[in-house]
Amino acid sequence: MNKYLVNKNVNIRDAAKQLDNTGIGFVCICDDNNNVEAILTDGDFRRAIIKGINLDNNIHKISNKNFIYVNEDASDTEIINIFLKNKINKIPVIKNGKLIKIILREDYNLQNKYIVTSSKIKIDVVIMAGGKGTRMKPFTNILPKPLIPIGEKTILEVIMDNYNLFFETNFHISVNYKANLIKAYLEEYKELYNFSFLDEDKPLGTGGALKFMENKAENPFFVSNCDILIKADYNNIYKTHLDNNYDITVVASMIHYQVPYGVCEINKRGELTQLIEKPEFDYLVNAGMYIINPETLKYIPENTFYNITDLITKVKNNGGKVGVYPISEKSYLDGGQWKEYADMLNYLE
Repeated sequence: MNKYLVNKNVNIRDAAKQLDNTGIGFVCICDDNNNVEAILTDGDFRRAIIKGINLDNNIHKISNKNFIYVNEDASDTEIINIFLKNKINKIPVIKNGKLIKIILREDYNLQNKYIVTSSKIKIDVVIMAGGKGTRMKPFTNILPKPLIPIGEKTILEVIMDNYNLFFETNFHISVNYKANLIKAYLEEYKELYNFSFLDEDKPLGTGGALKFMENKAENPFFVSNCDILIKADYNNIYKTHLDNNYDITVVASMIHYQVPYGVCEINKRGELTQLIEKPEFDYLVNAGMYIINPETLKYIPENTFYNITDLITKVKNNGGKVGVYPISEKSYLDGGQWKEYADMLNYLE
């Protein structure tokens, strides 16, 4: 249980690193004797990022001190009732103040137990699979990027599987480079996935192919690059988009970077004003997943190379609302470069 414990004296940044390391987005905040005082979830961290809270603050600034827990003798009925009555996914088991276990919502089949879980909603998802994958050459000289293997599946299948966990999904796959290979590969999976193709006669960029959705999508739909995996609650991303009346939502990953050198700050005369040893920075970076309202597609020109960033700028300039949904660093996996691809394989293993 030690990996799920964070000392109450650490700052938010360090606690977030431990939050990532658990793999379940959950830690307990404890005193020097490992007595649990509060909990922290990836949702707490995400809300802190949105509020702009300084990550150097003590972790108690954002931790939940009024958390739900159970004793080691809690019955299954008690645990199920807690999950059904509360929007939580983890319950710590506490004995004499110490964490002895974490109970996961996914370990319980809540279907038809006291209440019936809601059915999956229908969602359209566009997967941008038309690029040449130049960062992955020479691999992509032979196979298109969507067919890069991740274990026993292609990255395209893994992406679709992730969406199917949450929705009844209708996939629209934009294709151009080696389109026939992608179509031939997916032919044997047409019983498993509901998909169609958006054929680009020429490269249309990260946004140009979305014009094909103008008469297809009736509701907000997801857009995903074909070389990224996002480990998050897709239902919550979609609900956040709707609740805030966003026109576009950008999913963004928190990235922590430490400069490995001492950084010199100088004035206009070239004199040293400050020497900062190995400064640390936190950034929210575009993770390549979006939710788009169909009304915004009117801004995309017909059959023209167009980036999705251009669409975002156009929507903002016309008074639209563009929201950002933050996720943790380890919730974002990029398979578009060799090093990141190796990191993705190691993480999934």
